[in-house]
Amino acid sequence: MTADPHTTRGVSRLALGAALVLALVLALGAAPVRAQLQIEIVDGVEGALPIAVVPFAQGPGVLPPETPMHEVIAADLRRSGLFETMAVEDMIDRPTRPAEVRVNTWNLLRVDYVAMGRIVPAADGQGEEIEYHLVATTSGRTLFSRAIAAGPGEYRLRAHQIADAIYEELIGVPGAFASRIAYVKVADTGTDDEQFELIVADSDGYNPQTIVRHSQPILSPSWAPDGRRIAYVSFATGRSNVIVQDIFTGQREIVSSERGINGAPAFSPDGRYLAMSLSRSGSPEIWVRDLETGRSEQLTQHYSINTEPAWSRDGRHLFFTSDRAGRPQIYRVRRDGRDVERVTVEGRYNSRVSVDPETGALAMVHGDGSTFRIAVLDRESGRLRVLSPGRMDESPSFAPNGSMVLYATREGERGVLAAVSVDGRFRQRLVLADGDVREPAWSPRIR
Repeated sequence: MTADPHTTRGVSRLALGAALVLALVLALGAAPVRAQLQIEIVDGVEGALPIAVVPFAQGPGVLPPETPMHEVIAADLRRSGLFETMAVEDMIDRPTRPAEVRVNTWNLLRVDYVAMGRIVPAADGQGEEIEYHLVATTSGRTLFSRAIAAGPGEYRLRAHQIADAIYEELIGVPGAFASRIAYVKVADTGTDDEQFELIVADSDGYNPQTIVRHSQPILSPSWAPDGRRIAYVSFATGRSNVIVQDIFTGQREIVSSERGINGAPAFSPDGRYLAMSLSRSGSPEIWVRDLETGRSEQLTQHYSINTEPAWSRDGRHLFFTSDRAGRPQIYRVRRDGRDVERVTVEGRYNSRVSVDPETGALAMVHGDGSTFRIAVLDRESGRLRVLSPGRMDESPSFAPNGSMVLYATREGERGVLAAVSVDGRFRQRLVLADGDVREPAWSPRIR
């Protein structure tokens, strides 16, 4: 296990950190960064739903949004791979309300759905209100007409939420566009100027914010269910520490700085507990810390390496990686530390599990010792589906609606992010203009 780069992830990196010298801390509060992820669609889906997102009208006295709302909504839907959006220049009509939709015109253009809206002053005089509608042109039926409050700086989030509403109405599951992603950017890799940045950005790569920057490694970001806190591993002091940070205020707390390994944090579904891999008792074991009382419990007791915990949806079990049978596999343990059972039986190597918040399916790194790809295990059927085509894919993280899996991969010597739909039919590539990108984590939905 020690010679395998994936096996040692979360363990050897942490052990390595214990030998690192103390370096200058450049920890920052949330600060804007210029570079943002560019998302490219690699593989599309045949039979995508044709939809027109008409430019939103603006009422008197309303200032235009920073980015036109229809552009954000259409881009979200298009990036899902499930929608084919019509170019604005091809639209003959520009309705703003369902009564203005001429269904015969849209049917001739082979558009099945029309989304539209307008931004008007709020009735109470406080800010603005966005009215938005969705019409099925094949039946002429209005699928929904809703309104949502908005103010300066909120229009992109509101546009993502409207895209979520359209997605849920037409696909049948909630959208995940109003969410964020965290990732680690590494600049000047392998040089004396190497820098690590933990960055959070909107799900479409916009609005990147540096949460912390340092010359020493930053690993394993994990979102709290409130979408406000993030846990990660920092080597800023020359040894591994698990830190929980408020991404809005910058306030941070060191929750574990034990001797040896402090790694792989994972919030419980209710946000009260933090699971970690700690070697305070010898071998790396799974521990759970109560963030309110500060009390810690050891869940596993085995001489092997036990790491990368992930909570079940109901918080009653934890999945984790262990090499207790000779090779890394996924195991499950009850919250009280009893009934450890092996979960994966297919393949020589399975690690770094992520739990689908909707179905409970498991995404993981699946390999044969030389190739490592992202796979999803349906626990009910026992079917394991390999989703990614790379050779060194790692760090899977489910979207909050379970539709996509975000992961890290390599392109030559460079680290990039990629996303794949859970049926494997649609893939995206997320890259920065410069620097490596790794350790992605997808947030819960932002309400």
